[in-house]
Amino acid sequence: MLSAKVRRKIAPANGDTDNSADKQDQLLLSAAICNGEDLGPSVRKAFASGKPETLLHNLRHFARSKESEIEEVCKPPDQDFILAVDDLRSLLSDVDSLKSALSDSNSKLQSVAGPLLTSLDSYLEAQTVSNNVNLALSLIFSCIKLLELCSRSNYHLSRGNFYMALKCVDSIEADFLDKTPSSTLKRMLEKKIPDIRSHIERKVSKEFGDWLVEIRVASRNLGQLAIGQASAARQREEDLRIKQRQAEEQSRLSLRDCVYALQEEEEEDGLSGVIGDDGKDGYGNGGGNGLLGFDLTPLYRAYHINQTLGLEDRFKQYYFENRKLQLTSDFQVSSMTPFLESHQTFFAQIAGFFIVEDQILRTGGDLISRMKVENLWETAVSKMCSVLEDQFSRMQTANHLLLIKDYVSLLGVTLRRYGYPVDALLDVLSKHRDKYHELLLSDCRKQIAEALAADTFEQMLMKKEYEYSMNVLSFQLQTSDIVPAFPYVAPFSSTVPDCCRIVRSFIEDSVSFMSYGGQLEFFDVVKKYLDRFLSEVLNEALLKLISTSVHGVSQAMQVAANMAVLERACDFFFRHAAQLSGIPLRMAERGRRQFPLNNARDAAEEMLSGLLKQKVDGFMTLIENVNWMADEPTQSGNEYVNEVMIYLETLVSTAQQILPAPVLKRVLQDVLSHISEMIVGALLGDSVKRFNVNAIMGIDVDIRLLESFADNQAALFSEGDANQLKTALAEARQLINLLLSNHPENFLNPVIRGRSYNTLDYRKVMIISEKLRDPSDRLFGTFGSRGARQNPKKKSLDTLIKRLKDVS
Repeated sequence: MLSAKVRRKIAPANGDTDNSADKQDQLLLSAAICNGEDLGPSVRKAFASGKPETLLHNLRHFARSKESEIEEVCKPPDQDFILAVDDLRSLLSDVDSLKSALSDSNSKLQSVAGPLLTSLDSYLEAQTVSNNVNLALSLIFSCIKLLELCSRSNYHLSRGNFYMALKCVDSIEADFLDKTPSSTLKRMLEKKIPDIRSHIERKVSKEFGDWLVEIRVASRNLGQLAIGQASAARQREEDLRIKQRQAEEQSRLSLRDCVYALQEEEEEDGLSGVIGDDGKDGYGNGGGNGLLGFDLTPLYRAYHINQTLGLEDRFKQYYFENRKLQLTSDFQVSSMTPFLESHQTFFAQIAGFFIVEDQILRTGGDLISRMKVENLWETAVSKMCSVLEDQFSRMQTANHLLLIKDYVSLLGVTLRRYGYPVDALLDVLSKHRDKYHELLLSDCRKQIAEALAADTFEQMLMKKEYEYSMNVLSFQLQTSDIVPAFPYVAPFSSTVPDCCRIVRSFIEDSVSFMSYGGQLEFFDVVKKYLDRFLSEVLNEALLKLISTSVHGVSQAMQVAANMAVLERACDFFFRHAAQLSGIPLRMAERGRRQFPLNNARDAAEEMLSGLLKQKVDGFMTLIENVNWMADEPTQSGNEYVNEVMIYLETLVSTAQQILPAPVLKRVLQDVLSHISEMIVGALLGDSVKRFNVNAIMGIDVDIRLLESFADNQAALFSEGDANQLKTALAEARQLINLLLSNHPENFLNPVIRGRSYNTLDYRKVMIISEKLRDPSDRLFGTFGSRGARQNPKKKSLDTLIKRLKDVS
């Protein structure tokens, strides 16, 4: 079996050429088969050349060449197979021995294990019964727990504890629904659980809807309370500022003995503490303020229940949309009710809405986002600005504007405490500042006109101290710190305190409009409108009064006295405006301008002076009775000057009781200047053709009497003021001095003229000098015979007249 097979030898082909070609074909064919190439080309070539036998021969040759290789490969496995067969034969005998041993062992085991198997079967049967009983008990316990949860759920539903009911339902669904052994109970649960959730959702939605209705009323009350608290806090601040100003004023007056304690009252913020009742499901903690009807418990309960139901996002959107609709409805302004009557409700409703939203934002978790609240606030601010613009544009009463502005500013203070920006609202108020003041000026113009129209031009009588305090001290019109005896006759008429009250009211209204409007320093604005009020309204009204209603000296004197008192009142007005504006008085004094009633004051004094001049003109007509060619100079003054002196002394005795000294001085100075002009005018006029030195000496006596009157006023004024009164007679005095001078040609000397004759006009001097024709040797020598020596004084006067004519 192990013998080797003898290989067959192939005889070589005939001829060397054929053999070499066949060998080459065999090699190519062998290489192609070994390489796994396609033999199709070789086959087609063999058939194409007509030599398929050669191809077949080559294939056979290749097969024979591989037989030896196959033999070499198969020889070792054949030997191993033979050895394995021998091993199997020896193993077969061992297996037969083992089989006999196992059969014996099995017989023995069965005889021993039979009783044991019977006992095991009994045990397994008992164990199965026990497991079935335990399973039944566990299922019973599960059903009991399920029924307990169902009962508890019904109990919570009946009590309205929806959250606890939902927790029971969730527990039933999660822990028992799929494990319920009773199909009937399971079907019942599958039907009732959705019904219970729907029922809870409906009940909570109804409660939430009721809360939405109630919160609108609560919001309005809440807004009114919050704004009222802001108003009370503002009033306390005002009271503290008043006390501080009083303390500063007394400190300025060096009252060091006084001790001041400005105590701030503690602000009781009724909105800071949130008082809630112990509500259902434990929602009472932080739910709202029960004292204000501001209770968020229903809202938080509804939100929590919807969270439990998995409807959180839907409820958030539902809440936001409903609140947005409520806010939109709050924006509606009734056309049937004047805005002045409804503005507090309008703004209080909006304020309460955002106070509630701020509370919800801080305590409601994720119920509403800050961005949504800010968007709602931007919408509300835009609407409120629009409403204010529209309403302000229609209003024609300053007080209405002020009332609404005050409430809006309180709204701003209230909501700024909750972090809401209110600059846009304050900008609207600032925008209508000019319109408000124009309306205020118009209202005050009417009040001033009514006050002046009611003036009786009589000094005001005050019988009680409170009248003095109300009409004098309250406007700082007093000239002394000593309280006068009563009854007291004031130097002014009743129109002065009436006008002062109107001006003070204007200042307070202006400051009230400018205060709390976002502008910290507004004194310049208040001062600007105060200047306008005084210079345009009051000044023009006084000018109209002076031009139309003043017809006598007493009336003119009273108006002039009033103007002097109003000048002191104007100082008080600017100080009062500064104090109300919260700036130091020194800054107000630094920015003071001239007296804003200058025109009215000048007109009043001019009117008084004009009336006095008319009176004086009546006495000055007596100057026509002067003997201009008197033989002797008068020693006691001419008739006209005596009448004038009596009138002036009577005037001073009366006027000093009512007119301040500076005003009286100015009026007297104007009257004396007029008298001087009348004297010069009489000498200059056509009614006096010529006069002599005796007449001029009489006029000199007249002027001395007037100068003596001016000197006598030093006790009433001052010595300097008395000298100024004398300067009013300067023209007449210098003219008389020139006519009585021994050297009249000195008038031509610029130095002397500037020192002694500076008020004289050279044309008047020339005309009056030509009228002086006196043959007295005392002054000008005699005009006797043609050959007599000419008087040098006369010659000097003639020279003066000639030179003046040359100049003219």
